[in-house]
Amino acid sequence: MKWLKGGAIALAAVSVGAFAVLATWEPFFASAANPPETRIYRAEIIRDTFGVPHIYGKTDADTAFGVAMAHAEDDFFTLQDVVAMSRGRYGAIAGEDGAKVDYVYHLIDARGTAEREYPKLPADTRELFEAYAAGLNTYAAAHPGEVKLANLFPVNGMDVAAGFALRQPFFFGLDGVIGPLVGGEELRREHGPDIPGFPRPPLPGAEPAAPSEPKQARTLVLPLGEDADHMGSNAFAVSPEKSGGPTTLISNSHQPLRGGVAWYELVVESGEGWHFAGANFPGSPFPFLGHNENLGWTNTVNTPDMIDVYQLELDETGTRYKLDGEWRDLEAEWVTLPVKVGPVVLPIRREVLRSVHGPVIRNDKGAFAIRYGGIGQLQQLDAYYRLNKAQDFAQWEAQIRRLAIPSTNFIYADAAGNIAYVYNAAIPARPANLVADWRSVLPGNRSDLIWQGAVGYAALPKLKNPASGWIYNSNNTPFTAAGAGSDLAPDAFSPVMGIELKQTNRSWRAYKLLSEASMLDRATLEAIKYDTGYEREGYVDRLFDALEGMQANGKLAEARDLLIGWDFTADSKGRADAIALLIIRDFMSADYNNKPFPDVAEKLQAAADHLTTHFGRLDPPMAELLRLRQGGLDLPLDGGSDTLRASTTWDVDPDGRLSLKHGDSFIQWTEWLPGKRVFSRSIQPFGAATTRPKSKHYNDQMRLFVEHKLKPVHFWRDDVLANASNRTTVTNAR
Repeated sequence: MKWLKGGAIALAAVSVGAFAVLATWEPFFASAANPPETRIYRAEIIRDTFGVPHIYGKTDADTAFGVAMAHAEDDFFTLQDVVAMSRGRYGAIAGEDGAKVDYVYHLIDARGTAEREYPKLPADTRELFEAYAAGLNTYAAAHPGEVKLANLFPVNGMDVAAGFALRQPFFFGLDGVIGPLVGGEELRREHGPDIPGFPRPPLPGAEPAAPSEPKQARTLVLPLGEDADHMGSNAFAVSPEKSGGPTTLISNSHQPLRGGVAWYELVVESGEGWHFAGANFPGSPFPFLGHNENLGWTNTVNTPDMIDVYQLELDETGTRYKLDGEWRDLEAEWVTLPVKVGPVVLPIRREVLRSVHGPVIRNDKGAFAIRYGGIGQLQQLDAYYRLNKAQDFAQWEAQIRRLAIPSTNFIYADAAGNIAYVYNAAIPARPANLVADWRSVLPGNRSDLIWQGAVGYAALPKLKNPASGWIYNSNNTPFTAAGAGSDLAPDAFSPVMGIELKQTNRSWRAYKLLSEASMLDRATLEAIKYDTGYEREGYVDRLFDALEGMQANGKLAEARDLLIGWDFTADSKGRADAIALLIIRDFMSADYNNKPFPDVAEKLQAAADHLTTHFGRLDPPMAELLRLRQGGLDLPLDGGSDTLRASTTWDVDPDGRLSLKHGDSFIQWTEWLPGKRVFSRSIQPFGAATTRPKSKHYNDQMRLFVEHKLKPVHFWRDDVLANASNRTTVTNAR
């Protein structure tokens, strides 16, 4: 518990009396929140044959109440974790790992942000959150035996909002800065394009750029965003002219398959015009991606330079910092972190510091302040709600234009035949007239380096209806998005913005396949979406260059030769697919995170040892190695760590099989044909009720998922009624 050093108590030394106190103090210390004001909500939940809830309410608030109730019916276990995070109590459930989240909750002042900003939101947005909180409370009151933590409920809308304030900065890598600072490690920032000679990114087929300097190590991994070391997602939009028929939008997010940022599929509809099919994360009253009748969008993570770090100059007491020649007091607060250890919860005291820059972390090397895009803001709660109700591109873009959602690429399509891409990010408005290395640690004694607000929407990369007829993103630079002749020129954008220039292997592959296709009809798009091929580009090329030049003997030479003969396809048909799956992931991770290139011989030896230990051979079928497992089902998988059909990370089970935990997750395929109602299909890796082993929807989508199949989304009321498996009314009326 290095990051909690000095606060831990040896459990063996706890007396009987102290044991009783430690077993009971936390619920009383953290009293329940004030519940929402009394109001009666009522919603109807119709579940289709796969258990996906279709939630109807007279008002939007009624529907939000139903969202909470439906989600709790399927996964109250995870919802409670998210509620505990939003109240700084996760350590009482998850021990040290949870306490790390609670520390960051206090450090970035998630609760303070909610208390300041939530009351400023429009009344209808706040009502949505209050109704959602009421749904959580209603379920908890009706199922007390499922509640993990005393006094966790009731909650209110501000509690739910605090969860958004906690999680939003981790999608652009705040953990990668906080972690090293807390651990007292060297903070090595990636040198980006904020230097003279701003380079054009390598296009698919071009010579790759030299590897950049390693970025900071990640030592504080939080379950708040995409998998920090293996992030990924794909998104595609195709115009009617290029598809030969419908406007097409394909959402292919790569998230953990379980937990607080796993997708939950739903359809919402109200008498006030809210009608949307898509998916949300636990703790949200609305979908984050999907479609309504007229338009839809999906997201992929982008990584502009959103974070600046300042080293403060402290006085001899360590309680004041210098700014513009004057000493100012550090804002200091002592917080109590609950840390569950066995049957007791230990109270760990930690000091939380802030300056005018933002949160401050003090370690052996000094005091460092952090400032990041969207800091202290909470308007994304309103923006996502308005996006759900937008009916055309102008209304949709008006919400994106606010830059209320701090980051993520948006890929858009609509019934009118429009497709678009917005490199959305609240990139800090760094003063262009200052000479400063914004990718290095900045001096904290100059107020002119403390930027305010974000660059304007007009400055961001964006495309609408490119001549190519297609748009994609696979977590790559925005300057390869639509093909030759349609792509944006990087030198048209300020280098101080720190826009990434990187390609993923999925990007190389998608760019090639999309560019080569004369028509992107459904069959062609399906082949691209489920493609398992790698391009010999970037880190893959460097890895195979090293293999081809490596001297080896015996079993290691046999493994090397097997891998050199690989066909660069993770389809479980080739002899080398299994060993390639095992070795590539670490090289992908190093490339994604700008870490040192791994030792090739060492990684090859480890992969060979694993296969011979558990399978008795170097070349077992990959499908015997890579599995999708849940509730007695154990199914073979294809795809690799950086293929368009993504099987990204896994747990190694005792039998040596790899049980997928992150990769292709919620997939939604939406089509608009002229004169016809919107039609969509979707799939989840497991089912609608991911933590309910007794539910028939615990794993009923698994076979379809591994077979590259999709199920229908019953968006329209007549359709869902014709395919209903269950229909209930939920209310908080007594």
